[in-house]
Amino acid sequence: MNVNEMMRRDWDDRARRDAFHYIASWKRDWDINSFLASGESDYLTLVSPMLERCGVSANGEVMVELGCGAGRMTPSFGRRYKRVVALDLSAEMLERARQIHAEQQNILWLRVGGADLACLASGWADFMFSYLVLQHVPTEELVFGYIREFLRVLRPGGAFLFQFNGSHKPTMNSRGRLAWGAVDALWAAGLVSVSRTAARLLGLDPAAAGKSWRGAAIEAARIVSVLCSNGGEIRELAGENTPMAWCCGVKKTGA
Repeated sequence: MNVNEMMRRDWDDRARRDAFHYIASWKRDWDINSFLASGESDYLTLVSPMLERCGVSANGEVMVELGCGAGRMTPSFGRRYKRVVALDLSAEMLERARQIHAEQQNILWLRVGGADLACLASGWADFMFSYLVLQHVPTEELVFGYIREFLRVLRPGGAFLFQFNGSHKPTMNSRGRLAWGAVDALWAAGLVSVSRTAARLLGLDPAAAGKSWRGAAIEAARIVSVLCSNGGEIRELAGENTPMAWCCGVKKTGA
């Protein structure tokens, strides 16, 4: 089983267990109304102010959301863009999204392969967005591949805004790092079921086993390098040494 299939399997399993929690893991007891309200709140407090500071329009013809999950933030974009293309690698997450947002006709829910956005044509999107997604991607190269795809899909002058984990600082004590390190090593070896069993025996959440949950942490300078070498122009970089690093910019008109 390759890394893409392991990611897909993990996120399908998380969707079946508790889709809302694994999308927004700071809370356990989400209901649909509070889940969607949290998405609009994040749009108003995190997305809209940065777009305004960067001189990026908050509406347009079409936007693309990478890692839409069950559609926590997707309707916020659906109210502002004529068309929204919502992408996820988990069929289970997308099925929940389609059920929740069945009446919203301007959203297209598409499953992607996990390594690229080959289902999308080049140079046609006004805005590319991703939040609480790239931090779960297992390798730097996969993250860089998505960033290159953002710039390929954007029209010249189109904008991007995405969040990534920019911190290599440990977020747990040495005992926790040792336990999760062992679990993640089993996952990386392709022993997904064994990694989940090990997590359970260690008193850890088996659905959080593997590098599809604790993904790659990447220095902001490396993100900047990939963007600039692929036609991106950065307008704001925030929180670059934290797990909640944000990058906003545009595709150069000559790119």
